[in-house]
Amino acid sequence: MEVVTKIAPIILALIMLGLGLGLKLEDFTRVFKTPKDFFIGLISQLIILPIVAYILILVLRTPPEIAIGVMIIAAAPGGVTSNILTRFANGDVALSISLTAIISLISIVTVPLIIFTSAEVFGITNISQNISMTGIALKMFLVVTVPVFLGMIVRKFAENFVASKVEMFNKLNMVFFAIFFVAAFYEERDNLINFIAQAGLIALILNLTMMAIAYYLAKTFASGIKQQKCIALECGLQNGTLAIFVSTQIFGTDILYAIPTGAYGFIMYVTGFIFVYFLKNKS
Repeated sequence: MEVVTKIAPIILALIMLGLGLGLKLEDFTRVFKTPKDFFIGLISQLIILPIVAYILILVLRTPPEIAIGVMIIAAAPGGVTSNILTRFANGDVALSISLTAIISLISIVTVPLIIFTSAEVFGITNISQNISMTGIALKMFLVVTVPVFLGMIVRKFAENFVASKVEMFNKLNMVFFAIFFVAAFYEERDNLINFIAQAGLIALILNLTMMAIAYYLAKTFASGIKQQKCIALECGLQNGTLAIFVSTQIFGTDILYAIPTGAYGFIMYVTGFIFVYFLKNKS
């Protein structure tokens, strides 16, 4: 995991910079115009997703090391990928962008809180003495929040140029994400089958269960089908790069804690594209 550990902060910062370049102030204020849809997505991702993950861990009797990895991916916010697939699915892209942006900023508090609480519950004791909840929050602030705001500032002063290149930035984010996971899988290629065997089942069940819960919750309470698609994808497509960054910051190069993230990262693309295929023309 040496290469992954070194490139994770760089790739994550570039991805968040790209996210910031695609954001405007209205992406944050929009939530006041349609608060119901936003809060359904927020609650689904920040509260229901970690609870579902914890229940699955108990039901499947997941080993502690894999369990904490599952909680790391469950605590991660949605990624830029969710915005792109929401567009492919003819979902509410504006809502998707707002959810990704705001939850990503909130994550500097929620991610350390969920992970350190989970570690205590599962009896994980090999967290470095030099690592604290505040320390992880500060590192996340530097590689998540700062690049987002830098991107927004650049867009503010170069609106015409940046606005015309938003699609390119989105594609670059996908490329950065792909490079990161190819590097991660290549470095650990000898263990890939073992990864899927150990964490694939719970990652698959978590992904499918959460997308289904979010979809039907949104069907009951959200404005319409576009919002249903968006919220389901936001809850199914997590920021795997951030999850691996946090994992390596807390547990160093111990690959065991990152196994669920790798498994989930692979599975979510497959299920996400299948979801888009079946619901693209549903209106």
